[in-house]
Amino acid sequence: MFDGLRKDASDTSGFDEQPVEFFPDEKKPAPKPVRRRKATSSPGKFLGMTAPQRFLIAVMLMIAVCSMGAMCLLITGKFAF
Repeated sequence: MFDGLRKDASDTSGFDEQPVEFFPDEKKPAPKPVRRRKATSSPGKFLGMTAPQRFLIAVMLMIAVCSMGAMCLLITGKFAF
């Protein structure tokens, strides 16, 4: 079974002889130049977020940390209802 696979793998006459162009008549478009933005940001933004967005992220992070801490206390038995 493996002898046939070895023979096929060592056979050099195969698909890799000539590269095939699927659409030789089409011209490839030139890549557009990438415009870079300046590194300066507006003074009221951090990571591109406005103040209400940053507040919402902070509240969600606080809720996640508090709930995970409460779960850890319940699991270890340090806190009970």
